[in-house]
Amino acid sequence: MAPRTPAKNQSPKTKTPAAKPLAQEHADFTAEGAPPPGKVALGEPVTRRSHQPRPPEPTAQSLTTNQGLALPDNHNSLKAGLRGPTLLEDFILREKITHFDHERIPERAVHARGAGAHGFFQVYENMAGLTKAQFLSDPALQTPVFVRFSTVAGSRGSADTARDARGFAVKFYTAEGNYDLVGNNIPVFFIQDAIKFPDLVHAVKPEPHNEIPQAASAHDTFWDFVTLMPESTHMLMWVMSDRAIPRSFRMMEGFGVHTFRMVNAQGDASFVKFHWKPLLGTHGLAWDEAQKLAGKDADFHRRDLWEAIDSGNFPEWELGVQVVPEEDEFRFSFDLLDPTKLIPEELVPVRRIGRMVLNRNPDNFFAETEQVAFHPGHLVPGIDFSNDPLLQGRLFSYTDTQLSRLGSANFHELPINRAQCPMHNFQRDGMHRQQVNTGRVAYEPNTLASGNEFRVDGTQAQAKGFSSVHEALESPKIRQRSPSFDDHFSQARMFWLSQTEPEQDHIVAAFQFELSKLETPAIRQRMVDNLAHVDGQLAARVAAPLGIGAPNKQAATLWSGFRAAPHPVDVQPSPALSMAQAPGGNIATRTVAILVANGVDATSVQTMQQALADAGASSKVVAAALGTVQAADGTPLPVDCSLLTTPSVVFDAVFLPCMGLHAAAMAADGDAVHFVLEAYKHCKTIGACGSGAGLLASLGAGQVTEPGVVLPLPGVVLAAAGALPAGFAPAFIQAMGQHRHWSRSGLATVPA
Repeated sequence: MAPRTPAKNQSPKTKTPAAKPLAQEHADFTAEGAPPPGKVALGEPVTRRSHQPRPPEPTAQSLTTNQGLALPDNHNSLKAGLRGPTLLEDFILREKITHFDHERIPERAVHARGAGAHGFFQVYENMAGLTKAQFLSDPALQTPVFVRFSTVAGSRGSADTARDARGFAVKFYTAEGNYDLVGNNIPVFFIQDAIKFPDLVHAVKPEPHNEIPQAASAHDTFWDFVTLMPESTHMLMWVMSDRAIPRSFRMMEGFGVHTFRMVNAQGDASFVKFHWKPLLGTHGLAWDEAQKLAGKDADFHRRDLWEAIDSGNFPEWELGVQVVPEEDEFRFSFDLLDPTKLIPEELVPVRRIGRMVLNRNPDNFFAETEQVAFHPGHLVPGIDFSNDPLLQGRLFSYTDTQLSRLGSANFHELPINRAQCPMHNFQRDGMHRQQVNTGRVAYEPNTLASGNEFRVDGTQAQAKGFSSVHEALESPKIRQRSPSFDDHFSQARMFWLSQTEPEQDHIVAAFQFELSKLETPAIRQRMVDNLAHVDGQLAARVAAPLGIGAPNKQAATLWSGFRAAPHPVDVQPSPALSMAQAPGGNIATRTVAILVANGVDATSVQTMQQALADAGASSKVVAAALGTVQAADGTPLPVDCSLLTTPSVVFDAVFLPCMGLHAAAMAADGDAVHFVLEAYKHCKTIGACGSGAGLLASLGAGQVTEPGVVLPLPGVVLAAAGALPAGFAPAFIQAMGQHRHWSRSGLATVPA
């Protein structure tokens, strides 16, 4: 890419009998089971432990008021006689009702629906050459974290699997103060300047005249806005891809989005982009599957995270950084400060510097997940901002939001937000104050307190605490963007060219679905005109079923009102941007449905159950009804789930063991047939042996007449009747490791 010239961011949970001092709690956490210095091996077993200070457990068995007054009767209000009016003097009733009336706080304007978990972060090696941040300098230190994942556009009551960006916010409770890395699962954003953020959110939220649609961008106001903002094009490519419908939070990348700085003890600064790389791989859902999950299990992602941690399958990510020396700031064809751009990993590889493990679910959703307050301005020494205009605006927005949501400037004193290091300042009072300050002095400088509050000189400040990077600022003041922000289509084209053919098909289908929902044809036309700057074939394919004219690049340039440079001819694909091309093979924590009926071969079931467990996956036996089915050898086989309540969309693969003569009955069961066809349509791995393969006949897979393992269609593994061949389970597991088999053809004709 051509350079440009310079222009002027389990074991069961243990309840502690009493809260320890914060410093002691932190010391206990970091000391318990701490590994020796050096790089920590990936996948190292993690001992479940409590690392977040908890209040003492109540000892009283009787109910009390909020002030501790015992309640002899919590069922009846105070009345004037048995059938008389309730008395205003019933202060117990008034306290209870008043508390209930004020239990809800305003939901977040964005990222309202979320899930959170506790865990720790551990750096692999001393990063002192890059940053003076202490939590990145000691490989033996485990820094407590709280992580919140979220959708963006929907309300708290919306579904998890909507097509949307996902929030990925991490709060590090470091010895130098709290550090918040507030990001998304997409490395770029819709807009370049924070002044447009209210407009973006107003456009994507339900339309104000009818509050429709919820948690969806397929409506006129959103597309009206983004088609008039060509800078949104790159983000739109990501949101229309499978990245916007992740398989789970545990299989989702995270990005800091903005360009931040890291600063070492000598004051040397480097630009940095943050990445979270999931150890389980990065995977998505099929669009039809995501829509069905919204109705069948709206809490699919939240439940998945909770159950994984509760069962001891602790999710892990590696923290990666892309580091750009300050002297290389202008060596790219794009601007590092532009939040609609990413740095291709082929240009600057991601260096993995540590791991994060989530090992404890919250004790209370409201107190922790709902009240946690993130802020990109919560920094520690060694990490600083860049001049990204979107990031700069967020520094104001987050504080203002917390004041509104949590009701006071003291939101930092809530337990989930409280720093786990010594704190000292003279900020006082306000609503919800929890800290009890003593002494007569609430100001500085002073001589009546310890005297330690006197200002230090610049040299001491640089060594002891946070100091902003010294940089010369340009003048004059101007309300304008740099011309280096003008190229809105190069990286959108790079993303498109980086996708496999099935992934491109999904992007086309997503655009067609979204735009077909619009009531205004002119908006559809503007979008495909914009896409013509990305790729002519993409634009033509999207436009085909929308009842509009052919894409027109020139029209897009005329109506945009913004400088919009055409993409350079030398844009190269970046394979790292494709999920389908990422290495596979890991099926840990995946769940397989074993579909059975009377006459099932119990040995085949047990063989597959053991093979899956050895590979780190789990299985559920699914039948028409709960209870047991009678195996071919007469033994009862317990059933875990019924077809009535458990759809195929909650599983990652399906296995059909041989069921002898009873297979015909299952083939006549519409629910069972739909279960299998739906899993096939969603490109999941399907294995079948003997008569179990009969359910696949309508897919053209045919029957197996010779012993052995056959893969007649992508991700379909078949075997003849009898004992499972030795290669069946490995072939099935290997196919599962590919996550999905997107190359299957003819899926539109599958009746599911």
